[in-house]
Amino acid sequence: MSTLPDRAVVRLVPAARWLDGQTLIGGSPARLFRLTSAARRLFVDDAIAVRDGASAALATRLLRAGVAELDLETVAQLQRSEVTVVIPIRGRAASLRRLLESVPSGCAEVIVVDDGSSPPEAAAIRDVVGDRPGHRVLRLPVNQGPAAARNAGLRAARTRLVLFADSDVVLDAAAVDRLLRHFADPALAVVAPRIAALDGSGESWLARYEQGASALDMGQFSGVVAPRSAVGWVPSACWLAAADLLGDGFDPQMRVAEDVDLCWRLHTAGGVVRYDADAVVRHEHRVGWGAWLERRFHYGTGATALAQRHGDLVAPAVLAPWTAALLLALALQRRGAVPLAAAAWVVGWRGSARRLPGPAGTARRQALSLSARGALSAAEQVPALMLRHGWPLSLALSLGSRRVRRMLVASLIVDGVRARQRADVPLDPCRHLLARRLDDLAYGAGVWTSAWRGRSVRALLPAVVRGRGARPGAAQSDR
Repeated sequence: MSTLPDRAVVRLVPAARWLDGQTLIGGSPARLFRLTSAARRLFVDDAIAVRDGASAALATRLLRAGVAELDLETVAQLQRSEVTVVIPIRGRAASLRRLLESVPSGCAEVIVVDDGSSPPEAAAIRDVVGDRPGHRVLRLPVNQGPAAARNAGLRAARTRLVLFADSDVVLDAAAVDRLLRHFADPALAVVAPRIAALDGSGESWLARYEQGASALDMGQFSGVVAPRSAVGWVPSACWLAAADLLGDGFDPQMRVAEDVDLCWRLHTAGGVVRYDADAVVRHEHRVGWGAWLERRFHYGTGATALAQRHGDLVAPAVLAPWTAALLLALALQRRGAVPLAAAAWVVGWRGSARRLPGPAGTARRQALSLSARGALSAAEQVPALMLRHGWPLSLALSLGSRRVRRMLVASLIVDGVRARQRADVPLDPCRHLLARRLDDLAYGAGVWTSAWRGRSVRALLPAVVRGRGARPGAAQSDR
């Protein structure tokens, strides 16, 4: 295992906590770490400084598991001269001009990959690039899609690092420099910034909704990117990547969700993908209703292709057997089902208690909290199943079932409240709720369309799994 450099410091993330003096829980999915006394002594104020093989090994393990994060002030920043900027584009010359003006100085080269633009558009792209030093246009004769365009730029790059940036992004030099520091971790394949709305992108209420609920914004918490984790993927609208760790790059057969696919393939191969919420770049969001709905629908159409490549990692909900039994019992909406739900919860509680270290009484008390959180996380996935991925089925069943109608209303209320709490949206509750429902309708329609075209319902089915992968609430997020 490649380890961190000397004097690098990793600190426990805020969500990590000690269960006792030598047992740590954290990461996503959550994991238990039972430390020896010698390993526990390496911590000073919940941080480990790398100074020898033992501290490097433990710091690296916690960092890769998402239990700790790298203190970027303690590592050296790579030079911008080690970065080639790759910009896939088709038309959009005006957006390209804005992006090129934001590229930090000192980068080795900027490669604009023209993905089969029409002759007038291609001429406009060449005019924008002009004779800028260190810039060149690589033209593909026919449109092959963003994955193939990025791969063409990747193959043409001659530097260790490649910064992929879509034409509707505006870069920030400080954010790029922050991303460069992450490559003190030799196993890092990709690090992605937070993607926020471009200033002046619009004052309509759809634009305000997008400011807090964009599908490209992975949220305010940094972390390791992995399937079934808090950050399941990162959008390739802006990636800083180690060229030699990307392998064959993006799958050129995929014109949507190619970034999700590559994130998961890198994870499977042992590469590290990270999300840094404190490095922020800006993006020109779609704020016209037609373009916005089309884009949400387009995102949904990638679900079946992902399911064909990655199985139930794309499942809209991930449940442990006991949480699945609990939800099924509650869905019966009968008094007699309450003991069944209680029995399922007891099974989950006892299972958690058996896995926890320490005296039996202490383990049981800690397991109460863990199992309650697990049940709540599982229940929060029901709205996604009913309102987003499965709304056509929910609507059809509700026409003939009072129970389904009650579940549908409860899901609408719970999802609306929780979404409002989580998203920092400068919008009144009614219009936020309406935009969210339209968001779900468009995305769900895309998922069902992909299922129909692919003759497979796998992307619509929840996954029931055991062990570490059965973390309730860990389904791949598309928001």
